[in-house]
Amino acid sequence: MYITDSACISPQRTFDNAFLEGEITVHYGNRYNAIEPGYGTLIPAGLLRRMGKAVRMGVGAGLPLIQKFDIDGIILGTANGGLEDCLKFLNQIVDYDEGTLTPTNFVQSTPNAVAGNLALMSKVTGYNTTHVHKGLAFEAALLDAMMLLEEREFKRVLVGSVDEISDYNHNIDFLNGHFKIEELSSENLLSSDSPGSVNGEGATMFVVESSRSESTLAHIKDVDQMNSPSEDELEMKLDHFLTKNGLTRKDVDTLILGVSGDNRTDHLYKDFQNKFFPDSSGYTYKNMVGDYPTASAFATWMAVQMLSGHPAPLPCIHNNPTAQKANNVLIYNHFKETQHSFILLTA
Repeated sequence: MYITDSACISPQRTFDNAFLEGEITVHYGNRYNAIEPGYGTLIPAGLLRRMGKAVRMGVGAGLPLIQKFDIDGIILGTANGGLEDCLKFLNQIVDYDEGTLTPTNFVQSTPNAVAGNLALMSKVTGYNTTHVHKGLAFEAALLDAMMLLEEREFKRVLVGSVDEISDYNHNIDFLNGHFKIEELSSENLLSSDSPGSVNGEGATMFVVESSRSESTLAHIKDVDQMNSPSEDELEMKLDHFLTKNGLTRKDVDTLILGVSGDNRTDHLYKDFQNKFFPDSSGYTYKNMVGDYPTASAFATWMAVQMLSGHPAPLPCIHNNPTAQKANNVLIYNHFKETQHSFILLTA
């Protein structure tokens, strides 16, 4: 599966080249809100006023790509997309005593609202699916796209993810200890020796094709996932994953790790690199965008930029930096220490 183009809206200024040119936004607290572009020329004002944040970000990232290419299908992954509108609608039921309710929040309250809006606005009437699998939602969308393109029924599809910070989910996860209690900046997140990480959000989209072309930016060779693996099971899965794709551990020159600043789980990433890839260059991304279920989509976007020749911003360098262009990139991420995934990209 070959990536032809991409777009990203995140807590960094990634909708243009500012982030790649070194313009880093420093966040404070345990919520990293997305920096959104101006949608005025893209989305009609009447529609924009009625859009929830998840739909707005998803359309803002996906629609420009659809307008540039002949897209055969739309495949998205999300965990919390549309949840904020869902809660607004449920609150309206209580506030108005089940009386006359505005339909806007109801229409946008489901996870597939983003893919639906993209299809309606672009008139893409082909394959349209949204995967809702918590921390593996984006990986499931990638697998779906890979299988679809392998069947040769479609040539080009839009695949991506979107998640928003919901006050409801944020408060529950905060009470469960998933986010930092103390006030600190994104510059100090990874060096903080305390439990919890920070919440993030964003929308990341890719145009993927079944065959290589002159405009190909990167090749997604494979994706794999597992639940609650032991250390031995993780090693077996990793070796099988690499062997299946004709690689050894030494062939992986670049690692992108989901280090989040949580001192209870970050040792998993440190042990992973020290044991399996001690000579590979390590990079991080959650100190840029926070930790959310589909954050691995941002890591994939970052890998595509690196494979295209853009150096990673300095705050993303974790260890063993090299001046050489990335060639084989392995993304390793876990969500709440339960859902683990590998994404392998090559130049």
